[in-house]
Amino acid sequence: MKTPNRIILLLTGLFFLMLLGFGGFVYFFINNYRYTDFYKRLEIRAITMAKLELEKDEDLDVVKEIRQDFLEHLPNEKIIVIDLDDRDEAEMVRLKYNIPDDFIEEVKQKDRAFYKKQNTFYSGIHYVQSNKNHVVIVSAENYASQNQLIKLRNLLFISLIISVLFIAFIEFYFSKMVMKPLQRIIDGVKKIGTESLNYRIEESKHNDDMRSLTNTFNDMLNRLETSFESQNNFISNASHELNTPLTSIIGEAEVTLSKPRTAEVYTQSLQTILEEAEKLNRKTHALLLLAQTGYNGMIDQNSILRMDELVIEVKATVTKLYPESVIHLDFNLLPENPDNLKVKGNEQLLYLAISNVVMNACKYSGNKQVDVVLGASYENVILVVKDQGIGIPEQDQPYIFDPFYRASNTMDYSGYGIGLPITRNIVKLHRGRLIISSKENEGTTVEISLPINSN
Repeated sequence: MKTPNRIILLLTGLFFLMLLGFGGFVYFFINNYRYTDFYKRLEIRAITMAKLELEKDEDLDVVKEIRQDFLEHLPNEKIIVIDLDDRDEAEMVRLKYNIPDDFIEEVKQKDRAFYKKQNTFYSGIHYVQSNKNHVVIVSAENYASQNQLIKLRNLLFISLIISVLFIAFIEFYFSKMVMKPLQRIIDGVKKIGTESLNYRIEESKHNDDMRSLTNTFNDMLNRLETSFESQNNFISNASHELNTPLTSIIGEAEVTLSKPRTAEVYTQSLQTILEEAEKLNRKTHALLLLAQTGYNGMIDQNSILRMDELVIEVKATVTKLYPESVIHLDFNLLPENPDNLKVKGNEQLLYLAISNVVMNACKYSGNKQVDVVLGASYENVILVVKDQGIGIPEQDQPYIFDPFYRASNTMDYSGYGIGLPITRNIVKLHRGRLIISSKENEGTTVEISLPINSN
């Protein structure tokens, strides 16, 4: 069931129950009130008739006039007077009119009583006149009140039906209005495919929630578009990087085998083929390592490492590879508690990630000083590597984590464009964060943040 229909049914059902409860309360209240009111009317008649039947007074004419002018005759109205002092007569009258004995007893004890038999109402009073005890009973049928109650019931039922239909119509109209922006988003999303990832959904101008949802979809589309572009770049760059040594190997072999050669030429050709094969081997090994660092299940993260010790080892290794490099370690921000420098992870992978960053800084800085700063916050160990090298052009920065992608100003430097993607995967694998900020010809700053081991 669609959401608008579900909303309409839910709200209509709730409104129906509310109206039904309200109508039932009104019906119950009116029904009880009509009983009480009719009993009071019968009681007034009983008092009036007691005066008329049992008293001989000059004021009786006034009472008769009031009776005739204001007390209309009720349907099947009966007046019964029972002399309690004459038991035989009282019993005969009671049996004649089929009056319950317990009703008369209740009248004697409480001076008044009421009861109902089918649609006939009875009201009795205890009346004392000249030291004689009497019970005066007035009975009548309440047809008018019953008809009014039926009309009220029908009116409440019809009002309930009309109100529910009206509310359902209003809910249907407003649900269409509320769901219209969402339907527009759905229609827009249906237009998006692999060939139209540049399409963006128009933002709502008056609905903040729909605007937020639209922005979320558009942000997702931006990430998807970037991901597809990165994938295309990876395929293009990887094909180029792998095809180049293969082409060299095949071309060298074909030229050498085209005619008989001297032993020296064969040796030189095999040397060329070996060099190209080693390049191909290094690239495929880098691809394998990249794939491994992107899969959590293949990594053991049970070691506890000290980041300061790991950074010192990386500095020693990079200095051997780049003897002319200048690496400055800044440990001024180290915490007082050495346990705040411990992280949980894979030593070889973290060593590889940090060495990739430091080696890139040395390689692209032209032997200028590279600052390596290590510190810690309450939750993370933070490593910052800052160089004064060639930097990364702004147009290349969105693609620096694409495998085999190299910035446009790195043509004079060796490399495969695989170091940063591997580093990013390793940091992500250790639940860390990698932030790179760079400006062309001014240098690059790389920040690696890893969670402190809390055990």
